[in-house]
Amino acid sequence: MKFLFDLFPVILFFVTFKWGESHALAAQAYANEYLSPLISGGITSLEVAPILLATAITLIASLSQIIYLLIARKKIDAMLWISFIIIMLFGGATIYFHSEAFIKWKPTVLYWCYGAAFFLAQFIFRKNLIKLALGSQMTLPEQIWGRLSLAWIAYFMVMGVVNLYVAFNFQTSTWANFKLISVVGIMPGFIVLQSLFLSKYIHEST
Repeated sequence: MKFLFDLFPVILFFVTFKWGESHALAAQAYANEYLSPLISGGITSLEVAPILLATAITLIASLSQIIYLLIARKKIDAMLWISFIIIMLFGGATIYFHSEAFIKWKPTVLYWCYGAAFFLAQFIFRKNLIKLALGSQMTLPEQIWGRLSLAWIAYFMVMGVVNLYVAFNFQTSTWANFKLISVVGIMPGFIVLQSLFLSKYIHEST
């Protein structure tokens, strides 16, 4: 359920963008009507309107998530706060400057922030974030916890680079597809591979 909760803004972004892409005139009309006070110059182009509308919906969804968790008095983990702050900054810049470049940079900045957090925790503060999260559920040799942490650091760094490559070498529609696939396909696949790697250790520790 938490995975679906975290995925909610990404799905809304993808659906809204795809709708706007196939209904560009309507997307432009909605963007100019509802976002004009937030847009520098007050109007946006037909080309950028779909991604502006999708970004606005994502901002609303992310804000709604935070408000819901606060009202429900549920813990908001650090990763969600980081994601929220970054989407607000880069999404807001996308709308204000009516430029898709900012929102395309957002996943990379988020990936690299996560990677930096894992790196600093591992090598500066001598804390393994993977062990802190899963240590109560399984017992692993210290070197394995270290390898897991390094694997996630590498994953976040590489995904940040790949996102930039796709974002600025392919059409925006292709980047939107990649953005969704990276969350619903690549990351779960990476987790499955790690689970297969850990299976023998989990078996030995039971």
